[in-house]
Amino acid sequence: MRYSNIAVRLFEKEGEDVFYDPAYHGRTLKVFGMDEWPDKALEHLAGKYMEKDYSRIIFDTKGSFSEEGFDTVLRIQDTKPSGLDPIKLAGEGHFDFYTAATIVQTIYGLDRTLTEMLYSDILAGKVGSVPEALKAGQKYSEVIAESYTALDQLLYSGEVPELGQNILVDFGDAHSITLVGNAFLILSAAVEKRRKVMVGLNDAAVLTYTTAGGAGLPLLTKPALKRVTVVASEYALDSLLNMSGPILLLYHDPDVQSLVYEASGVPPGPMRKHVHKGQGAFIYRTPETIDVEWGEMPL
Repeated sequence: MRYSNIAVRLFEKEGEDVFYDPAYHGRTLKVFGMDEWPDKALEHLAGKYMEKDYSRIIFDTKGSFSEEGFDTVLRIQDTKPSGLDPIKLAGEGHFDFYTAATIVQTIYGLDRTLTEMLYSDILAGKVGSVPEALKAGQKYSEVIAESYTALDQLLYSGEVPELGQNILVDFGDAHSITLVGNAFLILSAAVEKRRKVMVGLNDAAVLTYTTAGGAGLPLLTKPALKRVTVVASEYALDSLLNMSGPILLLYHDPDVQSLVYEASGVPPGPMRKHVHKGQGAFIYRTPETIDVEWGEMPL
């Protein structure tokens, strides 16, 4: 069923189109599938929202998403500077300085008192970057130093990147899961308040594996007007399954399909139809019931 102008067609069922409508079904769509199926679905949905004049922000851990149509492409790598210093980003107006301090808190495990000390020093102009916080000689400097590495230094080094309307963040050459999680948190905070935007996460399980990465997820998946988030993954993890929002289930192993149906509350029986290659099952809830639609995906 289609209720709003931001609904997008998923597939056809018995001569009728089945739509995903964020205004009715929920503003975060979870996509689970094997191998390249989540990638294809994300590209398809991103294209549909581009047609609706929505900007696109894509976090891609596989390095497979097409760069066409993006005015900013950020390649996060283990061996090159990224310019993603949260304190400098705050200075550029991407978020406030307290957010910058809490990002440092999350990444390095500062307690509340040390976070307030860091925030105070940032406001006083004593600390203008994370490397400066490391060398400030304060108690928070000691805590940061316990886990600060050369990878952190590269993440914060370099010029702060311009973040255009359409952003592709390519993690394809980043092998450190810690680096990926830290960068994801920082960039999630930078784009959290954008509207009329479609945000895509692939693979969401990789992006959110660390504590920092997991902290970035709710920034982009909490319900917000004029924002649609597609969370795609090959891994049907509890942390993703338990999020609110409908599910697009693509081809996967039978036991994984069963797990997704079970976690979604679909009762055993004919509603749990096996999803074959090229097919999709759209699982969504209403206040009264749960529904499942099946069809051939145009991927």
